[in-house]
Formats: sequence, structure tokens, C-alpha cells
Amino acid sequence: MTLLSIHFNGYLVLLLQYNRVWIPNSEEVWQSAEITKNYKPGDRVLHLLLEDGTELNYPVDPASLPPLRNPDILVGENDLTALSYLHEPAVLHNLKVRFVESKLIYTYSGIILVAMNPYKQLPIYGDAIIHAYSGQNMGDMDPHIFAVAEEAYKQMARNQSVIVSGESGAGKTVSARYAMRYFATVSKSNSNAHVEDKVLASNPITEAVGNAKTTRNDNSSRFGKYTEISFDQRHQITGANMRTYLLEKSRVVFQSENERNYHIFYQLCASSLEPEFKHLKLGHAEEFNYTRMGGSTIIEGVDDRLKLFIRSSNVYFSSLKPEDKHLNVFCELLDLDNDRVAQWLCHRKIITTSETVIKPMTKLQALNARDALAKKIYSHLFDFIVERINKALHFSGKQHTFIGVLDIYGFETFDVNSFEQFCINYANEKLQQQFNLHVFKLEQEEYMKENIPWTLIDFYDNQPVIDLIEAKMGILELLDEECLFPQGTDENWLQKLYNNFINKNPFFQKPKMSNTSFIIQHFADKVEYKSEGFLEKNRDTVYEVLIDILKNSKFHLCADFFQDHPVSISPFKSSIKVQSARAVVKPPNKHFRTTVGSKFRSSLYLLMETLNATTPHYVRCIKPNDEKLAFEFDSKRVVQQLRACGVLETIRISAQSYPSRWTYIEFFSRYSILMMQHELSLSDKKEICKTVLKRLVQDSNQYQFGRTKIFFRAGQVAYLEKLRSDKLRQACIVIQKNVRSWCQRKKFLRIKQAAVVIQQYFRGQQAITATALKQTWAAIVIQKFCRGYLIRKLCQLIHVAAIKIQAYVRGFLARKKYQKMLKEHKAVILQKHARAWLARRRFQNIRRFVLNIQLSYRVQRLQKKLEDQVDDKNPFDIAIVSSVDVPIAVRLQNINQMKKHNTFSSGDRFLKRVFFLIPCRILEKNFQKEKQDYEKEIESLKGEIQALKEEKIKLQYQIQEENILQAGLKMEVGQLKNQAKVGGLFKLKGNIAFVSTVCDKHLVTLDFTDLKPRGVVVNMIPGLPAHILFMCVRYADYLNDGEMLKSFMSTATHGIKQVIKEHAEDFEMMSFWLSNTCHFLNCLKQYSGEEEFMKHNTPRQNMNCLKHFDLSEYRQILSDLAIRIYHQFITVMENNLQPMIVPGMLEHESLQGISGLKPTGFRKRSSSIDDTDTYTMTSILQQLSYFYSTMCQNGLDQELVKQAVKQLFFLIGAVTLNSLFLRKDMCSCRKGMQIRCDISYLEEWLKEKNLQSSSAKETLEPLCQAAWLLQVKKITDDDAKEISEHCTSLSVVQIVKILNSYTPIDDFEKRVSPSFVRKVQAMLNNREDTPQLMLDTKYLFQVTFPYTPSPHALEMIQIPSSFKLGFLTRV
Repeated sequence: MTLLSIHFNGYLVLLLQYNRVWIPNSEEVWQSAEITKNYKPGDRVLHLLLEDGTELNYPVDPASLPPLRNPDILVGENDLTALSYLHEPAVLHNLKVRFVESKLIYTYSGIILVAMNPYKQLPIYGDAIIHAYSGQNMGDMDPHIFAVAEEAYKQMARNQSVIVSGESGAGKTVSARYAMRYFATVSKSNSNAHVEDKVLASNPITEAVGNAKTTRNDNSSRFGKYTEISFDQRHQITGANMRTYLLEKSRVVFQSENERNYHIFYQLCASSLEPEFKHLKLGHAEEFNYTRMGGSTIIEGVDDRLKLFIRSSNVYFSSLKPEDKHLNVFCELLDLDNDRVAQWLCHRKIITTSETVIKPMTKLQALNARDALAKKIYSHLFDFIVERINKALHFSGKQHTFIGVLDIYGFETFDVNSFEQFCINYANEKLQQQFNLHVFKLEQEEYMKENIPWTLIDFYDNQPVIDLIEAKMGILELLDEECLFPQGTDENWLQKLYNNFINKNPFFQKPKMSNTSFIIQHFADKVEYKSEGFLEKNRDTVYEVLIDILKNSKFHLCADFFQDHPVSISPFKSSIKVQSARAVVKPPNKHFRTTVGSKFRSSLYLLMETLNATTPHYVRCIKPNDEKLAFEFDSKRVVQQLRACGVLETIRISAQSYPSRWTYIEFFSRYSILMMQHELSLSDKKEICKTVLKRLVQDSNQYQFGRTKIFFRAGQVAYLEKLRSDKLRQACIVIQKNVRSWCQRKKFLRIKQAAVVIQQYFRGQQAITATALKQTWAAIVIQKFCRGYLIRKLCQLIHVAAIKIQAYVRGFLARKKYQKMLKEHKAVILQKHARAWLARRRFQNIRRFVLNIQLSYRVQRLQKKLEDQVDDKNPFDIAIVSSVDVPIAVRLQNINQMKKHNTFSSGDRFLKRVFFLIPCRILEKNFQKEKQDYEKEIESLKGEIQALKEEKIKLQYQIQEENILQAGLKMEVGQLKNQAKVGGLFKLKGNIAFVSTVCDKHLVTLDFTDLKPRGVVVNMIPGLPAHILFMCVRYADYLNDGEMLKSFMSTATHGIKQVIKEHAEDFEMMSFWLSNTCHFLNCLKQYSGEEEFMKHNTPRQNMNCLKHFDLSEYRQILSDLAIRIYHQFITVMENNLQPMIVPGMLEHESLQGISGLKPTGFRKRSSSIDDTDTYTMTSILQQLSYFYSTMCQNGLDQELVKQAVKQLFFLIGAVTLNSLFLRKDMCSCRKGMQIRCDISYLEEWLKEKNLQSSSAKETLEPLCQAAWLLQVKKITDDDAKEISEHCTSLSVVQIVKILNSYTPIDDFEKRVSPSFVRKVQAMLNNREDTPQLMLDTKYLFQVTFPYTPSPHALEMIQIPSSFKLGFLTRV
């Protein structure tokens, strides 16, 4: 207990009433008890109360007090080094709480990952989990084998090793397999070699030939394996190499009860009827001695269906004959001489200096020879398979770095321990020594990095035990020496051990009750080894004659096994020169290397040299119980393994110095409640922490200030937590005092008011008398008449007012009616006069028309009469002729005057003729003049028509010449296409667009030079490039040129693809071309001429529809291209947003006073190192606003914007929720409040941008429910029912995960009991949902491109001069 104690005075301070301690217990190893009476120095008894209510007076030694229990707030931590009290019971309890209550199988212990075997399939190893851990810092996520693998993968600047150890059944093989799967997944290469798949595919093969069922494990690895995975400079797997250690060959010929031989035998027997295996002549496994020896040929739940020497197990030696059935099959399969094999299985050759003697063997000797031969063949076969796997995984190129995964047996101790256990424990001694030195080195580096004085820490050094085994004249050397003697025996070797080490080496002992065993004190425990069989197993000899027979086999594979090959360096070893970081003891005496022990020592030397040259990462697998029950915790078995695997040694080393380490940020956030106001006024948080700590802890030896962290001795964090809890408790008391005072005062005032009312009524009741009743009645009568009078008066007043109002209203209506009638009467009069005027006007017009007709008629008749009657010239002719040019008005005036004065004689007919002749002549002259004018105009028009005909002929001739020229140019363009092997003359380069079209009958190139999204969207209409592209399409349609259209469309799509490829990470360019592609697609629809699209157009737009081509095929191509751009567009946004999500949504504390930081132990969260330059919720909102504004500026359709925002919100919810599932430290009530606050910020953002209809809010529903689940009460059956009804968007697995991971931040919070979790689970059993824990962050909602017709008229679009397209003319 001395290593667990803390500073004496501080310890006594905490041994007060109500504090808890750990005391030993025979069943549970350690038992918790509460102190019922303060402990005083010198007391020999500690008054305790056990958890079952039993009072106990526990005797104590003042020099070795029982270890204190950690506060509940620290129990269940991800890292054992985060515990304030570091000792065995604290470690055991923390593991038990995490494993049994929280169902968490991984826990950190400093640099070690402790992995508990759950004996149940868990949904925590999918690809989504791998991607969640990829790129994360080790302390940011919950402990996991993937976190260790990611740490090794990120540090590949130096070679890495992942060392997985543990006893049989602890899950070593599975852990190593998951680590290799992680490397294969995150380093996926683009090559066709699929090396990652080959690495993973090699595991089932090695497990088939090297794994077997034991009493502890159905798939126990019976060999050690170091898989070296090679990577190139891009950190992609290029190859792999496997090294194996100490195959348990004895299992081939012997298995204990309820154990099996290697899996491959049973798989072959189960597949014996398959065509591929019929020639092996196998049968059921029960038929062979080697496979039925353990009495267990079947593993429940395992199908063995998918050799040769398996037949040799049925060769019996009582009367062995050449015609023995099994012997014949054995010889037939290996192509051996039947007679020679039969002879030399029963005889042995003894060669002396003078003669050679053939001596028959006893039955026991013959059985041993048979078994030795079987083991030898299997050993060679195993090595051959490993070599073939290495060849398949070999890469001829240069290896940059590698990660080695060591899957090796842990420390073993059985009832009977033999040579195999000795070698295994020897290897674990070497690994433990390497581990101790590495931990010691890391501790020293940490202290030096933080500028803290380094003091030498006493740690267990197992070098003496290693020297006992491997040093000169050690156990292995004496064993090899005894093997050299033909007559050497196990007894002689054991006697040498007794003589050399008893009473001379404290780590070697002789059992009191046995003379055939010896005991070695290993780092983990004492182990008794039985010496019987050590020499035989170390020699591993097969008679030379049998070896010669196998060498001469006609079956080449068998013959090659036994050829004398010189020892050569494997071509599949690492090409990197590995230099050990520390010196490793080399095995002495080269001539001993032929024994199994010397070979194992040499391979172990090479392994240690490799590990010392790499950065190791440790995974310690723990078997929680021997019954293989899911999530059952056997404290005795777990403690035994913790002592054996070095976890407690790490804890012990940490506890000797400053085990608790907090960053200044963590300390400030956690203990700001203990700070004074003047201390908080300081600007430097580091100085604040120093000032506060010096005030709270007087003894400066209990802590050290580092550069970025504060180092505490054991127990100091618990002391600070006690101060914090006391402060919070005191604050709660003050709050409760004031609240209770307010409640009591309110209650008092309510009672007082009730008493006053009661007194009032009581006193009034006493004062009532007959007089009072009469007065009351009289008052009522007076009130009745008074109220009646008042009501009547009011009624009369209302009546008069109503009559007056009616009079005014009726008068108003009458006057209004009169005015209307008056207006109508006046209108009738106006109409009468207007109609009369119109009638008179119409009559006058008719009369004037009639008079004109009459005049014309009379003039014609008069003219005719004049022409008939004039025979001679008249004196007045001259006057008439001369007066022709006189205006008609003057002549008529004169005539009128003559008529007025009656100057005509009644008989003068000549004047009458003159009166009518003058107008006729005038009219005739005017007619002739107009006729001449018309004839001249007709002559001029005929001349113009003739000129136009001649011009038309010339134009037709020119058009024919231009068509010939155009055909020649098209031929030249085709030749240029073939030469350049590009489709068309237009291409899109980055932000430059080229369009091929015809203008002024010449093939030209449209060059959108320096076309940048920002310039286009600011100064021009949205989708301008798309409109220009469509107008070129329309021009090709106008010319009815199919070849031009085809070339243009194919080259346009190719050009857009090229832009997207070259700017795959440019968000603005993606947004710009997504918008233009959609606009282009909409233009093709809008002007397609189809009725469903035309109904949205203006008449002018319908006139611009395409006339000659159906572009539906090209519309589909553009639609596919738009989908491709959209997916890339979403990917770019997600890549920019994803790094902000977890820091902003989970880690950043935007609510003041809501801090959830707790100690994190050796693995620090990256967010706890420095709080500067970190992402916040504001960062996320700013990024979303940038995305939104850019999309709007580029003219992206609003519906498409909503779909993109919905996709981004889904990503935010999924990433946050996935991180919550994998971070137990984030599953608290306060964090739930924080998440809900952040969600409200996102909802406000949607409301501000008017995107409520985008369904983005619904994608956050699972996250909302998870936040609610963290905040809601989780105690009663009603709470369980409410949870099951409310959390409809979360699966059962997710709900249970959150409940199991719920972590109290303060002592006032309570953990979720396992019984409550079971209640919720039972209520959700009927729910049908996927068992998947993680949400798929790569999921994409189906995108739809809405049809939005362009409001811009094509004829009104102006091409900016900045496009440099001045050569374009509008058709």
C-alpha cells in the first residue's frame, strides 16, 4: 500500500467522515466502504460502513492506511491516469464501471490501450467508425483500437509497431486484425494490386493453420506473429511481410481435454466429400487420433467446411505391416516407399565407429518417432504457407516506412507448465522490459518538455530474471548443453539448475513437494514449470533415416521441405535498415542454435531489435471471465491479468511522481469557481491558475507548474474536487435558503391575507342586527327607485337622440336621391340637344352629298349640251379662254354678283352657257395634268424594278460563291479537328470559354477571356455565359446546320468538364458553372418548342424557339453533367465545413458558465491544449453565409440552394452526432444544453435567410433528440416511457449508446443505472430499425433541378466588352 499513499497530512485530511476507502475482499478483490468517524493519527481502527449496510471496525496500520476511493465524478474516465488516486482498486473499479455499466470495452492507461473482450459482436468496427477516427488526435475520441492505429499511421515519419498481447481468449487476434483492417482502409491506393485486400485476406489462412480451440478460447493463436506492413511516401500500402514465432507443434500430436487440433484439419475433414479433396481420402474428424484426442471435434456455431500426415495418426505399432490401410494412404499421398516407411517407423539405426546397428524400437519409442515426424512435417508446411503469403504480399519497389503489428501470446500460467509456457513467458519478460524502458523514457521526455525537474523514479527492472534465462550458464544454455549429450535427461538438467541457482538467485526456487519441477519468479507471478519433456521439445529431433526417406519423395513439395537449404536472408524482409535504439543482448554460442530454444532466442533477439527501432504502441487484451459470458466481469481474473500485462506497473510509475496533469485551460475552466474576483481580473490565465493554486494548496511539493500543464501528486485533484464540491454545496445552500425564505414568506402572506378575510366576515356577521336589516332593506328600495329613475331618464335621452339621428339620416338620403334625379334630368336634356345636333349634322352632310352629286351630274349634262350646241366662236370665247387660269372662286363670285344684281338678261342664253362651261374646262384640265403625273411615276417605277432585278441576279451569284467558300472552310475545320484530336474549336480552360459559331459567314472563335465568377456575377445578369452559349445554339438552328450544332454541344460539355476537373476544389468556380449549366439546360427547355415549356414564355420568347432540331438528348447529357457538378460542389462545401463542425458544435463553450471540461489524463484533447485559433459556432455560421451569398450571387436557382443547404445541415447533424457517440466525455447534461443552443443558432440562420422551407431543420432532428436525451431526467419508468416515445429519429442502438455513455460533470448529477437502460431497451424492442450506430456522413439526398424559365429576352441581352467578343453580330 505504500506506493498508493499520498502525502500524510493531505491523506489524513481526506480520512474524514463520509469519505470512502477500499479494503481487501476475498470475492471481489477490493470492497468499497464509507468512513463513519473521523480518523485521528495513531488510531488502530477505522470505523467503516460497507455498501450492504454492515458496520465494520477495520484494523489499520498507521503506516499503511487503506487506499482512498476517487470521487464519483472521476469514475468511468477514458484514461486511468486521469484518476486522482492511482492504485489497483481504482483501476479495477474504473474498468468495471466502463465495461459493465457503460458497455465500453476500451480504456486508456497512459500509453496502453486496455481492451476487454466483450464476447459479443459490437457495432463499433464499421467503415463509418474508421472514417470517424481517421485524422483525429488520440485524446479527442473515445478509446478504440482504431485510435491506436491512427496514432501509429500519423507518426510514420518513423517506423511504428503495434504490440498486441494478452492471454488466450482475450481477443489478441481480433484486435490485431482490426488494426490491420484500419491501415488497409485509410491507406486505400488507386493501384490495381489491391495489396490492402491481400493483407486482410492472409489472416484467415494463417488462422486456419495456426489457430486452434483451447479451453479458454475457440480461436486461440498458437504462434506469435509480427506482420510488417510497408508504406510508400504517400502512406499507401505497398506490401507486407510476416514473421512467426514458436508454433505450438506439440498440439499436432496432443490436445488436452475439450481442446482441438489446428482448424485446418477439421476444415479438410468437413470438406472431404468435395471434388477437390476426394483424392485425399479423408473421413470424419472422429476417425483420426490426432483430431479426436481432445474429445471436442466441433465448435458450436462454427462451420468447419471449407492433409496428408493426418493419416499417420492412425498408424499403430502393435503389429505394423506394409499392407496397413492408413500407412498405404500416407505413403501414397506423399509418394513414399511403403516398405521403407514401415521398416523405419519401427526400427532405428545406431551408427558407431566400427559398425552400424539396426535396433527395433519399443512401442513408446515408435509412437514418439511417429509424432516427431508429424510435427516436423506440419512445421515445414506452416513455414511454407507463411513463405507463400509473403511472396504474394511482396513488393519489389522501395519501402519508405512500415508499421509492424505484433500479435503475440501473453503471460501464461497453467496447472501444468512446460517448455512452451517457458518460452512464452521468456518472450513476455523481454517485451515487459522494453515496455518499462519506453514508459520511463516517455515520462522523462514529458518532464523535460514541461521544464520540470526530473527525479529518478524507482521502477521494476526484470533484467535479473532475463539474465537467469538467457545469460551465460543460464537456464537456456544449460538446456542446450544437456541436449548435446546423447544420454542427457530432464532429471540431469533439472539437477544442474538446482545446483546453480538454489539459494544463489532469488528468482529461482525449488518446489517443496516436488523434485521434477522448478519455480521462476516472473514480473507477473510465480510460475512452476514441470521439467518433463523439456529436452525432447528443445531437441525437436526426427530420425535421420525417416528424413532421408522424405527427401527422396517423388512429391516435390514434401521433398523440398527436407532438403538441406543454406540459411539465406529472406527476400521479403524490410528493405529499411533497422537500427536498435537500445543495445540488445545477443545470444552466445552459435553452435547451440540448432535447438528450438536457441532458434527462439535468436528470433526474439531480432524482434526486440526491430521493436527498439520503432515507436511502439501497446494494446493489452483482457479476458473478463472464463465462461465467455457477454459483459460479465470477474474481478479476480481481471486483476490477475492486469498484474501480468504491465498496466499496474504503468500506474505505479505514474503514481510515484505527478500522475494528474491538467492544462492551464482545463484547470481554469474547471476551478474558476474557486477563484477570487481580483484573481479573475488578471489577463493571463496561466498566472491566474498559479495564484489560485498557491492559495488553495499550501504545500508547493504537491504540484509543479510546467510550460503548458500543471502536474499534481496523487490525491490533489480529489482534494480540489472536494473544495469545488464544498463551494458548490455552499452556493446551493445559500440559493436554497433564499428560495425557501421566499417560499415561506409567500406562504405567510397568503395565510395572513386569508386570516384578514376570515376576520372581516366574522366581524361583519356579529354586527348584523334587525335595525341593520331594515336599513339595508330601505337602502335597497331607495336604490331600486333611484336606479329606475336614472334608467328611464337615460332611455328617454336615447330615444330623442335616435329620432334626431333618424331625421338627419332620412333627410340626407332624400337629398341624395333628389340630387341623383336632378342630375339624371339634366343628363336627359343634354342628351336631347346632343342628339338633335348630331341629327342635323348628319342631315346636312347627306344634303351636301346629294347636292354634290347633282352638281356633278348637271355639269356633265351641261357639258354635253354645250358640245352639241356650239357651232361658231363667240365673242366671249376669248374671255373664257383667258379666264381659264383665273381662280374658280373669283369667277364664281363674279357670277354670283351678276346673278344678285340680275345683270343677266332674261333672254341671253350665252351667259348661261359660260356659267356652266368654265367649271367643266377647269376640271378637265386638272384631270389631264394628274394623268400625266401618274404616267411619269409609272415609268420611273418600271426603271427601279428593272434595276432591282439586275441587283438580285448579282446577289445570287455572290451567295453561290460564299457557299462554295463556306464548304471549303468546313473541310479545313474537319482536317484541323483530326489533326488536333479535339472536338471542335471551342474549349473551356479554367475561367476562359471558347465557342465555335458562324458570323458574317466565317468560322470564328468566341473567346470569353478572363471570365471570372466574381466579375460576371457582380456586373452582369446571372447565367450570362449560358445565354450566350444558347444563342450560339440558336444560330446553328437558324442555319439548320446539324454538324455545327453537334460539334458545338459536344465541345461545350467537354469544356465544362475540363473546367470542373481543373478547379475541383474551387467553390466559387463550382458554384458559377453549376449555375450556368442549369441556366443552359433551362434555356434548352424554354426554347425547345415543347408545349409544357412554352406556356411559361412571352409571345416574343415563343417566336425565338428552335425550329429544326430536337435537343432532348443533349438536355439529358447536360442534366447528367449538372448532377456531376452538383456532387462535386457539395463535396467541396463539405470538405471546407467538416473541420469546423466538431470544434464548433461540441468543443466550443458558447454558453457562459456551462463548462464540461474534466481531466483527460495522459491523452490530452487537442482542444484543451490551446484555445486560440479554434473554430467556434460563429465560424460555422460565417462559412454557411459565405456559401449562401456566393450561390445567390452566381444566380443559382433558389430551390437548388435549398437542397444544398439541406445537405450541409445533414452533414452538420451527422458529424456532430457521430462524434457524440464516440466521445463519452461529451455525453453530459451541460453538453446537451450547449448542442441545443447551437442548433437554435442554425435555426435562426435559416430564418434569417428565408430557408425554412428547405427541410434543413428536419435533418437536425436526430441531433435535437440526442441533446434532449442528455438533458431529460433518466430515473423512473415514466422517464423511460417518455424517452421511448420522444426519440423516434434515433435507433435503439443509438439511444442505448447515449444512455450508457452519459457522464456526470458534477457530484450532483447521477449516472444512468443499468436497470434504467434495460427498461428503455425493453420498451424499444418492438421498434424495427437498423442496428447501425453511426450515421452515414457520405449520404447524398436525391437532387432535382427545377425548371425556371429565363425572364430575359434574348434580343435584349448585351454582351459586355470585357468578354472581347466584339466580332459577334446580332442576327
